[in-house]
Amino acid sequence: MLKEKFVEALVEEDVGRGDLFSRVSSHRQIRAYVIAKSDGVLSGKEYVEVLVRKYGLKCEWAFNDGDRFVKGEKLVWVFGDNKTLLALERSILDLLLHASSIATLTERYVKKIEGTGVKLLDTRKTRPLLREFEKYAVRCGGGVNHRMGLDDCLMLKDTHLQTIGDLEIFMEEVRRTIPFTSKVEIECESFEMVEKAMAVGADIVMCDNMPIEEIRRVVAYRNANYPHILLEASGNVTLETIGALAQTGVDAISSGSIIHQANWIDLSMKVEERSRLS
Repeated sequence: MLKEKFVEALVEEDVGRGDLFSRVSSHRQIRAYVIAKSDGVLSGKEYVEVLVRKYGLKCEWAFNDGDRFVKGEKLVWVFGDNKTLLALERSILDLLLHASSIATLTERYVKKIEGTGVKLLDTRKTRPLLREFEKYAVRCGGGVNHRMGLDDCLMLKDTHLQTIGDLEIFMEEVRRTIPFTSKVEIECESFEMVEKAMAVGADIVMCDNMPIEEIRRVVAYRNANYPHILLEASGNVTLETIGALAQTGVDAISSGSIIHQANWIDLSMKVEERSRLS
């Protein structure tokens, strides 16, 4: 249902009161395809399928979400009435372009830490109203979603910690209040804060913008004293730094850049053939 509402809003934004081309064109059955004009990783299939089904089109896919493709390959064929298909051309392409671009960059990060056992996480740094869509694209690229919102994990960031007097008493209240299955993550900028966060019962400790050597110290301390606590590294993660971070022994690395730094790849739609309706 969420996907259907999303594609409805997408089409309404572009088509508005109606495609002007449809006022003067005659009905024809056409077949079009989306071709890759650069290499990438496919994402957006789930949403495009909802879109074409809702508006009476059909499609056949050469690739699945998460598959790599190279320049020149045809990704999907779309069949149906020319007025409908051409009105939805940009919506189809935008879905594939946006999602595949995120998936493509995400895979580049994932490959940098391949074999380490460390998970690549996204963040809540998503475009307004596109969180579910963009986090879906991260999964297609091999990443793992961090929390979807404020309601599925309690993260105590530096701003929260500034408002808390006694953290131990606060955590006792937290455990009485939040759901039994919800985790608590505490953001830490120093080793001293890590010690405190682990002592009060954090499920996850984030090493935020810590130097590599300090993260290694945190990992050693966790392994010796609190082996059940998960460690996440975050802050200025790049393709150049993520490999070294993964070698520290943390469980996960989070990066907002896999979404907000993703440059669009190049895809295009072409009409393959058409025949006048009888």
